Amino acid sequence: MDLFPLYNSLRISTIAVSAAFAAGLLAAFAAARLPRVLQGVCDTVLMIPLVLPPTVVGYFILVWLSPRSAVGAKLYDWFSLTITMRWYASVVAVAIIAFPFIYRTVRGAFDGFDRNLLDAGRTLGLSEWYIFFRILLPNCKHAILAGTVLAFARGIGEYGATSMVSGYIAGKTATVSTSVAYYWQINNEGAAMYWVVINLAVSSVFMMIINAFNKPRVRG
Repeated sequence: MDLFPLYNSLRISTIAVSAAFAAGLLAAFAAARLPRVLQGVCDTVLMIPLVLPPTVVGYFILVWLSPRSAVGAKLYDWFSLTITMRWYASVVAVAIIAFPFIYRTVRGAFDGFDRNLLDAGRTLGLSEWYIFFRILLPNCKHAILAGTVLAFARGIGEYGATSMVSGYIAGKTATVSTSVAYYWQINNEGAAMYWVVINLAVSSVFMMIINAFNKPRVRG
């Protein structure tokens, strides 16, 4: 059995979650420093992809990046680049869907951190970037890693948005989830079940990793 869909799912999720991780960290750090009212506004706007149906996310990507859209037409005219119906269109979709998982987890970790330690660092003349990378992140790393793994697992299983923007093209855009749907539609239940089992196995591994990060840590 061709393992390209698994490879493609891992490739898409890795690139997408890497982008979402960087954006989520910076957005959470910036939001944590805002007044409470503005924090609520930021949370509402940035968490919208979490509650939208994935097909709606896919629809917006098509509206913005398809060859008939203003942005998509310019990309094609200037660079001969077509985004939709390519595997990297799924990267855009998964990055948008994965972002809220990382942002919300990181925001929760930052909110639960003792702010007095951050203020102590500022009184010692430490820069905000030093405080962020050397004090805040190391102390919140378990929650951040758990959120990242959850986002990665969500990306592996994404179907609605990726099927709209990339479709199913064997050896080019096929993912684990779109392979399940494709083989079911052509009545190849054996192949569909094969990819279902792979999806379950991969998801189980990621859930065990998340549980390992979330275990209570006993301090000596």
